[in-house]
Amino acid sequence: MTKQVTATQARKEFFMLLDLASKPGHQVTITHEGHLPVIMMSQEDFEGWVETLEIMSDPQLMKDLRNYEKQKKAGTLKTIPWEKVKKKLRL
Repeated sequence: MTKQVTATQARKEFFMLLDLASKPGHQVTITHEGHLPVIMMSQEDFEGWVETLEIMSDPQLMKDLRNYEKQKKAGTLKTIPWEKVKKKLRL
């Protein structure tokens, strides 16, 4: 859920907007004449965005993810039994 307010409104409703933006999935966009909008969001949402950007900036990981999706869609995805994984990792 996104709420958009002006900087003047944000000043008047600051603590209410903090409460709203602190909930995962809720963002507050603050506009101010002549400036780019600013987004307030929960730390959880922010960390999710950062993690997504890190994943998307890794070419090999993105290639692996696309390959995984392609294999999954084609029904050719190979899985390894958990017991075999545990043995290999000595768990």
